[in-house]
Amino acid sequence: MNSLDLDANATEALRPTARHALLEALALGGNPSSIHGGGRAARRLVEAARRAVADRFGAAAGDIIFTSGGTEANALAIHGLAAGRRVLVAATEHAAVRAAAPEALVIPVLPDGRLDLMALERLLGQGGPALVCVMAANNESGVLHPLADVARICRAQGALLHVDAVQSAGRLAPQPGLADTLAISGHKLGGVPGAGALILAPGLHLPALIAGGGQERGRRGGTEPLPAIAALGAALTERYDATRIASLRDAIEAGLMSLAPDAVIAGRSAPRLPNTSLAILPGVRGETQVIALDLAGVRVSAGAACSSGKVAASHVLEAMGFGADAACGIRISLPWNAPDDAPERFLTAFAAILGRLRRRS
Repeated sequence: MNSLDLDANATEALRPTARHALLEALALGGNPSSIHGGGRAARRLVEAARRAVADRFGAAAGDIIFTSGGTEANALAIHGLAAGRRVLVAATEHAAVRAAAPEALVIPVLPDGRLDLMALERLLGQGGPALVCVMAANNESGVLHPLADVARICRAQGALLHVDAVQSAGRLAPQPGLADTLAISGHKLGGVPGAGALILAPGLHLPALIAGGGQERGRRGGTEPLPAIAALGAALTERYDATRIASLRDAIEAGLMSLAPDAVIAGRSAPRLPNTSLAILPGVRGETQVIALDLAGVRVSAGAACSSGKVAASHVLEAMGFGADAACGIRISLPWNAPDDAPERFLTAFAAILGRLRRRS
């Protein structure tokens, strides 16, 4: 039986152009820092990918720093900008951001998962230079923060803004000019693991987090991962059919709530990513649902993929006020190439296991 992959927020399905670029780069080989012909050819691929990122996000190519992924891009931004500043992070931020700023002040979110803008203004008004870290789209709920309003408040208070756009890049139209730094990850948008990027505002300079041989204009040491960077750049050129994916998500949600009327979709009233649904089945732990669905041939997750193997409540659902039910959510995230019968296949599997799940709870 072919499994149905509904865990795209852990890693997006590989895009055809990314696969082609990956194989081309693997065949070419070479170190982009070498000055012979092979090295120059490799450098051309890196710079073509850099231009693709710059074009997508309305930036200059010189303001793109390639990293190993979203975690490093977030860490590079936060460690580079936080010196002498108070750091504020949204309560639902990814673990990569929270780990890079363990002493940060926490900005609460509203029950629908969106940032509490009044709380942000109040915290910034307490004085002193600040760095605000807010993700564009939450990796668990898919909820979109009001970035234009966040940026307006930050500018009015003289604060810097870092945006984790790992889940929104490739799925939503970018909003250029809002953030001072913005992080993306290749495998989250249809590339492969091993490459990400940090996009800087014009004129912004950051110290290197990883020192080395002067790569990335001295801002990130280490030989650039040519195949992964080429795949990242290529993936960004692909079209994303948000309307089709959202219709599949909505059909899954409607069917799930018909089967389990007490189920709750976290953040349903807020703007969300078109592919993401965080469904709570009260009284049934998320990992129990994940295992049962996996045995039925459907792959979903309980919270963030970085927390796999951990039996813990979702900090996202806790921040949204779900209390004990914060341990009862599953994340359903459709890939760009989800089949049209994905709702039917998911709901068939869910209906078959629902009775057993209820009896165990």
